[in-house]
Amino acid sequence: MVKQFFFLLGHFRCFPHWLLFGISKNKSIIESDIKRWMEFEGILKKNLVQGLIYLLVFYPEFRNLFYHRIGSSSVFINWLCRKKSNLYLPTPKIGPGLFIQHGDSSIIGAKSIGSNCWINQEVSVGYSDKGKTPVVGNNVTFGPGSKVFGDITIGNNVIIGANAVVLKNVPDNCIVVGVPAYIVKRDGIKVREEL
Repeated sequence: MVKQFFFLLGHFRCFPHWLLFGISKNKSIIESDIKRWMEFEGILKKNLVQGLIYLLVFYPEFRNLFYHRIGSSSVFINWLCRKKSNLYLPTPKIGPGLFIQHGDSSIIGAKSIGSNCWINQEVSVGYSDKGKTPVVGNNVTFGPGSKVFGDITIGNNVIIGANAVVLKNVPDNCIVVGVPAYIVKRDGIKVREEL
């Protein structure tokens, strides 16, 4: 009952968000985000607008992503639904379908991130030197506490294990773990390979 009350109240507080969503140049990307979040969180809403409102009301991690997508317009409305204060997304280009689970104490400062990536809590992606940040492919999962730094490329379909430290390129279809990270699975086959 309480959750339903807040969801109903959220319709009023999120009305400006819905308007900006409707006119955003990134509308189709935001739609992909909404669908992925609703699927992962098991949210059964009838349409994208209800899903958007539900996510804005109950998921501060989604708010950070939404405000990133709508850009400078967010300055006028982010006080209505506050962002998660310890989640930073300075990456200029983020593909559709990014899912952020918890996202606490995370900073994601890549050159670009592909589509359908997943970020957990306490993840750091960023600089090793001025201008040297990673390029992240599609379908990449960042385990809790993982760190990825430098002018490197993370391939498609990669899982970066919890607390792994990645400082070198990671090829497609791999699972990497450890400090420094090494490959434990490539193309579905168990291996032990240095990066």
